[in-house]
Amino acid sequence: MIKHLYSILFVLVLFTSCGKDTGYIPDVAVNLSLPLTDPRLSRLSSPGGAVLISGYGIAGLVLYRRTDNGYVAFDRCSTVNPEQKCAVTLDDPTLTVTDPCSGAKFLLEDGSPVKAPAVRALKPYTVAISGLNLHVTN
Repeated sequence: MIKHLYSILFVLVLFTSCGKDTGYIPDVAVNLSLPLTDPRLSRLSSPGGAVLISGYGIAGLVLYRRTDNGYVAFDRCSTVNPEQKCAVTLDDPTLTVTDPCSGAKFLLEDGSPVKAPAVRALKPYTVAISGLNLHVTN
């Protein structure tokens, strides 16, 4: 009888711990290469600048030049209800982005959530500078 009780308890714990992973952004191939002289990247010429690039990732990309002069890239798909594929928009000043569907905000320095209901950071991509070219990959 005790063995059955432990077996039932184990199964209950197993199934209740396998809840839905909210905020998961699926992996898609991203391979973008642009010259830094591309007019679309002009806002990246100084720290704090950000641009939106469509056609890549789940909902497009947001590229940001950090205050340490490094570059970061994130998928624009909000991690709040990602199945909606709601694309974050740039705020003014461009230190944060906002999910227009939920009101959540994310910090562009590292993609971290700064306003509820967001609890998970934006999906990052790898950024590399090679000569005068900016490369975004995953």
